[in-house]
Amino acid sequence: MSASFDPSEAKELKTIADMVRWAASAFEQAGLVFGHGYDNALDEAAHLVLAALGLPSELPPAYAQARLTRRERDALVELIGRRIRERVPTAYLIGEAWFCGLAFSVDPSVLVPRSPIAELIREGFQPWLGALEVRRALDLCCGSGCIGIAMAVNFPDWAVDLADASDSALALARRNAEQHGVLGRVRLIQGDLFDAEGLAERYELIVCNPPYVPSAAVEALPPEYRHEPRLGLDGGHDGLEFAARVLLEAPSRLGPEGLLVLELGDSAETLASALPEIPFTWAEFSTGDMGVLIARREELLDWREAIARWAERRRARGAS
Repeated sequence: MSASFDPSEAKELKTIADMVRWAASAFEQAGLVFGHGYDNALDEAAHLVLAALGLPSELPPAYAQARLTRRERDALVELIGRRIRERVPTAYLIGEAWFCGLAFSVDPSVLVPRSPIAELIREGFQPWLGALEVRRALDLCCGSGCIGIAMAVNFPDWAVDLADASDSALALARRNAEQHGVLGRVRLIQGDLFDAEGLAERYELIVCNPPYVPSAAVEALPPEYRHEPRLGLDGGHDGLEFAARVLLEAPSRLGPEGLLVLELGDSAETLASALPEIPFTWAEFSTGDMGVLIARREELLDWREAIARWAERRRARGAS
């Protein structure tokens, strides 16, 4: 544990505001990495303290001066200590993360929700969907189910399938779907990408956030990320093992005007460099380019030969 973190100091803390300030200072001094929903020590400290106390994130300022009981203070100090000592993401400590304005149960069987696709959901996937009527959508590599469930909540007319290779992830996604009252409008399907049995014949929208971190880079990630399942991070030698399959196979599952939304993060640059002849479209976000590819079925079909040649080259490199 950080030499600057002294649990005995907590005896002097009286209020919620005291605890948040103390936790934020301890996080900063310990050199923690913030990348699981928050990008700074103060916001993460506030989230940990308020969630652990069962209080809303938008707590009225007056309540910040409410006094803590000894039991509450001791429990918070234990959580703060674990965050520093074990470098466990706060979401795992409290069992909850927020995505697209919704609270999701999380545990170490799934990645902590943080996809920029939340912004696309809030905007109704416009302007890319245009006038296309979505009847059925697919959240491929669903993890906690946050993307697909957020789609089901925001678009009550959509039927949404959630697919993942992990039993434990799908169990958690089911719990989240039930929590948000959409279990009757989503299907949970286990399998390896489009090989999963039970997928619909056609979708108007496929959204996929696959593993896309290069294998060597996974080893170098900060400790916080190593608490997450490697299955959800490791995208092979170049980060594009799953993306290559999705780009080749998605047209067979998309309707005539269907749309693919594929998150690639930093590996988007690798794909663009490998296929400079293809005019990929990348979504622009309020924070800039986040490596999310947008492609229509007809575009994927036009690019199929070039993608297939590239996929074969990358397989050969990976095997050598």
